[in-house]
Amino acid sequence: MAPRRDRQPAEQYGHFASRAAIELRGVRRTYGRGDEAVQALRGIDLALDHGTFTAVMGPSGSGKSTFLQCAAGLDRPDAGEVYLGGEEISRLSENKLTKLRRSRIGFIFQSFNLLPSLTVLQNVLLPQRLAGERQDRSRARELLAQVGLGQHAGRRPGQLSGGQQQRVAIARALITRPDVVFADEPTGALDTRTAHEVLGLLRQAVDSMGATVVMVTHDPVAASFTDRALFLADGAIAGELLHPDPQAVADRMVALTARPVGVAA
Repeated sequence: MAPRRDRQPAEQYGHFASRAAIELRGVRRTYGRGDEAVQALRGIDLALDHGTFTAVMGPSGSGKSTFLQCAAGLDRPDAGEVYLGGEEISRLSENKLTKLRRSRIGFIFQSFNLLPSLTVLQNVLLPQRLAGERQDRSRARELLAQVGLGQHAGRRPGQLSGGQQQRVAIARALITRPDVVFADEPTGALDTRTAHEVLGLLRQAVDSMGATVVMVTHDPVAASFTDRALFLADGAIAGELLHPDPQAVADRMVALTARPVGVAA
């Protein structure tokens, strides 16, 4: 299990005034109509504080991906509200949502999603460039140093290993000091040792920089790096574990996978 350090004050990290970095109130999302309708989210009520690391877990079809998409402003709920740093974002126009995602939300993907034609440094600076902000090369180099890639700023992603590319993605996600970083299976394409290194960097971003990280994962070991594991089943919250350990998470996942649809955990 990853060592935990006392978290540093996060007040200077995001663009927020409220305690909750992200909050969902009665969020529902249905896909399709009539007999084909699928209720992906069934009224999610949740608040995640700034400076915390949360794992979102659940069986296939539990609503994890829809949760991430609605919370990150990538999809709109059919009902309910989503708040980012105290600001409701679920009813913003597409243009305002796009600007918000570029400046106030960081993303880390399983497949890294780096642009091969750009250097490592340029990839890290890309969110600021897209947001129309001043590109802070000093901060970008500092972040690259913190993820152990200070000497690789001029390289292209294709010259790096998978683990190194994910380190670049972490630096890129942090460059704008976002309210929340959403990580979607960030270690899914990595070997065990490299995955632990990446998870340690995410843990460090929370503890030392005051970042807020929400990670969708299926891996009990990855969840053990977090402060809280949140479990979804059938589009609803089915429980949580604080300071989770791998075995407890694995046991909970087995129980959720085995239970009949619609039965509370």
